[in-house]
Amino acid sequence: MDEFLKAALEEAEKGYAEGGIPIGSVLVHKGKIIGRGHNKRVQEGSVVLHGEMDALENAGRQPASIYRECTLYTTLSPCPMCSGTILLYGIPKVVIGENKTFMGEEELLRSRGVAVEVADNEVCYKLMQQFIQEKPELWNEDIGV
Repeated sequence: MDEFLKAALEEAEKGYAEGGIPIGSVLVHKGKIIGRGHNKRVQEGSVVLHGEMDALENAGRQPASIYRECTLYTTLSPCPMCSGTILLYGIPKVVIGENKTFMGEEELLRSRGVAVEVADNEVCYKLMQQFIQEKPELWNEDIGV
């Protein structure tokens, strides 16, 4: 497994251990993680702290030129909110752990020139399946069902 996807998975596992939704993400600039995070909607009572949003928040304000040289790694296909943020900041590449559990806005990202790579990682998939089996109502809330 790629070291950065592994770091995103570690974030997802941290969220799961905290009683939250196990989705993690890292923002990488020139081979270095500049922001990492995990879904904290449950832990912080937030409506927007998905894993990608938390990683970007933890990276802090960056010049536009930095975002345009980054890759965002996420354990699950990004939702419309996170995809919009990827587009807003001009992040050119997204690496996704898995998209079988949830298909986000990958086509939108591709249509706007973002390179989207799906790792189809079995560990990411199994973690989400375990969580959904344990807490289906929380999963449905997270995806707006």
